[in-house]
Amino acid sequence: MMCPLVWSSPPTTVGRPPELTLLAGAAEKGAVCLDGSPPAYQLERGFGSGSHSWLVYLEGGGWCSTVEACSKHTKSALGSSNFMEAVQYAGIFSNDQSQNSDFYNWNKVFVRYCDGASFSGDAEYEDQDGNKLFFRGLRIWEAIIDELMEKGLANAKQALLAGCSSGGLATLLHCDDFNARFPPKVAVKCFSDAGFFLDNLSLSLFLLMNFFQNVNKVLPKDCLAKMEPLDCFFPSELIKSISTPTFILNSGYDSWQIKNVLVPDESSPEKSWLTCKANIRDCDSTQIEVLHGLKRTMVGDLKVVQDKEEWGLFIDSCFTHCQTPFRISWDSPISPRLGNKTIAQAVGDWHFSRGQRVEEIDCDYPCNPTCSSQLPS
Repeated sequence: MMCPLVWSSPPTTVGRPPELTLLAGAAEKGAVCLDGSPPAYQLERGFGSGSHSWLVYLEGGGWCSTVEACSKHTKSALGSSNFMEAVQYAGIFSNDQSQNSDFYNWNKVFVRYCDGASFSGDAEYEDQDGNKLFFRGLRIWEAIIDELMEKGLANAKQALLAGCSSGGLATLLHCDDFNARFPPKVAVKCFSDAGFFLDNLSLSLFLLMNFFQNVNKVLPKDCLAKMEPLDCFFPSELIKSISTPTFILNSGYDSWQIKNVLVPDESSPEKSWLTCKANIRDCDSTQIEVLHGLKRTMVGDLKVVQDKEEWGLFIDSCFTHCQTPFRISWDSPISPRLGNKTIAQAVGDWHFSRGQRVEEIDCDYPCNPTCSSQLPS
């Protein structure tokens, strides 16, 4: 199962993308990609009023579910920095104030994803050909944050940890650890985009296969004291343990979860879901009812957020996945809107405590006319 974050919308930032920086001393720290190459990140320095504000964003890219699948990742940017190229910043990364009014001049870090397990594993295996596979996501996380601290993150006056898809899950896993690295006077928050994966049987089996990556170290101790590690990996349980103010952005009809978790190909041998999964507008009334159930489950799991006053929600009904890195969904004339706000406006209001609490949950599909068919799916 793959969930590559494809930066498919047209670049909105003129000029070269921030250069790819390889982690210094990666091999000595054991903080390496699946193939043993050094992990990487892109850093664009902030300016003006944003000079001491930091956005650290964790890239998505799915989990590799078997040793064989992870071995294949080593031949791509999802498992090796040898195949990485710098990507152009857009959406929440844009330095154009008209497109990203709250974060345009921040220090912005895009941490590239090459470990196959949401920056959480710590193990080593050999593949079928005898090649070593390094599951070192946790060490990558720690080493890159340490290096960023030396590059100015330690002097931040405010810091936002964010990520999309498997990077959004990683954000939840590392949120409190990130917060603990700063003095109490620093305003630290977390923001998970499309990382609220539901505890569904097929995904449970999928994650079970990945426990060879040894992810237990990142799981909340209070959860592990009463539940199985697998259960503690899911956001519905994770969010109960997070004390840092957090914003959850997700579609109630998340296109990746519909395609890969709710109705994976192997569960629908008659292929009746193929057209529906490709485009929600082609779903029949029975299928739409099933998809409504997906949204209801997500909203139910998020009820715990109502008791967390400094948290925020934006659960739209658009058929999409990952909405922060693209201008079209972040803040554009055809962006999704809830409460007459774009995602960028809602996140900004939450982060800077402007006005009332931001807790927006959309009506059921197809009720929202701002859900454009042009959104990435």
